[in-house]
Amino acid sequence: MIATVEEARLERGILVGLDRGERDFEESFKELAQLASSAGAVIVEKLVQKMSSPTAPYYIGKGKAEEIAEICRQKKVSFVLFNEELSPIQCRNLSALFGCKVLDRTQLILDIFAQRAKTKEGKLQIELAQLLYLLPRLTRLWTHLSRQTGGIGTRGPGETQLEVDRRRILEKIHRLKKELEEVKKTRFIQRSSRQKLPWPTACLVGYTNAGKSTLFNRLTNSHVLVEDKLFATLDPTIRLFEFSGGYKIFLSDTVGFIQKLPHHLIESFKATLEEVTEADLLIHLVDISHPWAETQINEVNKVLEQIGAIHKPTILVWNKIDLVNTSGLIKRRIEEYPGSVPISAATGFGCENLLVKIAEWLKSQRRFLSLKLPLERTDIVAKLHRIGSGIVTDYQPDGIWVYGWIPLSLSSFLEQFDGATGIYRNGISEGH
Repeated sequence: MIATVEEARLERGILVGLDRGERDFEESFKELAQLASSAGAVIVEKLVQKMSSPTAPYYIGKGKAEEIAEICRQKKVSFVLFNEELSPIQCRNLSALFGCKVLDRTQLILDIFAQRAKTKEGKLQIELAQLLYLLPRLTRLWTHLSRQTGGIGTRGPGETQLEVDRRRILEKIHRLKKELEEVKKTRFIQRSSRQKLPWPTACLVGYTNAGKSTLFNRLTNSHVLVEDKLFATLDPTIRLFEFSGGYKIFLSDTVGFIQKLPHHLIESFKATLEEVTEADLLIHLVDISHPWAETQINEVNKVLEQIGAIHKPTILVWNKIDLVNTSGLIKRRIEEYPGSVPISAATGFGCENLLVKIAEWLKSQRRFLSLKLPLERTDIVAKLHRIGSGIVTDYQPDGIWVYGWIPLSLSSFLEQFDGATGIYRNGISEGH
């Protein structure tokens, strides 16, 4: 039977992990307990089986599975949760043996996403991911109607119902993909509207619960939901942030990443993750107090590589320094990652240094302008005052002289005017 965490909410369950000697197993298993807690489940037992590889029929071996089945009966649990994705055969065998629902890590994450999605886009993406996960597992639903042998004369109602359901799911997947294409078009239009303005976009990325939404709220004075839970934020939020001196930047808060992030989610959330791929700057938040901070950095980088955003300009930010008892750790982290910035998004400590870092990057994306415009081109003068910084105008009988900092995107356009050969970058002449 296909179980959902929604059904298992507030129910008693058992966590099961397979330790194959991997370095990050302990952290991954601990994270599974946090995920279960985020979903509202009550865990009564945690069991670990040490094996070099899973077995095909029961994943953890029949002997261990039978032991867990006895615990299920004794403690009257309603579900058993595994740390890795199970095959359809493993799910079927374990469900029959345990007599209760069997969930895996992927299914749990999908269900948490389903609980947290608020927008139409988010709900569409989650539904698509769930259907992509369900499709190869359909056979589990109809084993009570199917027959054990194949061939002529053995095609019973189970197979018929299975094919009907498979066709319906495929049709629904096709419909959801079409709807998400419309969402993608809408996002493209919104992004194009932003791109008409000369302000770059910075995107907050990082492991789930690293503090992205807390920092976003502090910088933009917004009220995005902040909870000490995994995947508290799913739907992206974008605000325009203004620095002193006239610099502006669009800041985007996005979904957090996690170990073994289901590929169904990455596939379904492409429209959302485009905010990352289209960003000009990534601000990668890391929880410095977490014992597996480096593992989390690597996991985030894996997803960035998958979506083609790994080579974007990035500022690494060590968040939650208020939870660290020693300054030695902070110093070591900065030495290991030159250019990184330590902050506490909760208290605001260090955020000014982060803003200086962002402003430095923004300045590198601008040119110092010195040119003469025709007297009738007051429209360009108005635009430069609107989008530039430190703009000074000098009206002369033969034209309008303009000085100041402008975005790179305008440089080539303005070179057509007299005097535009004096465009500078960071005070160093590129022309005459």
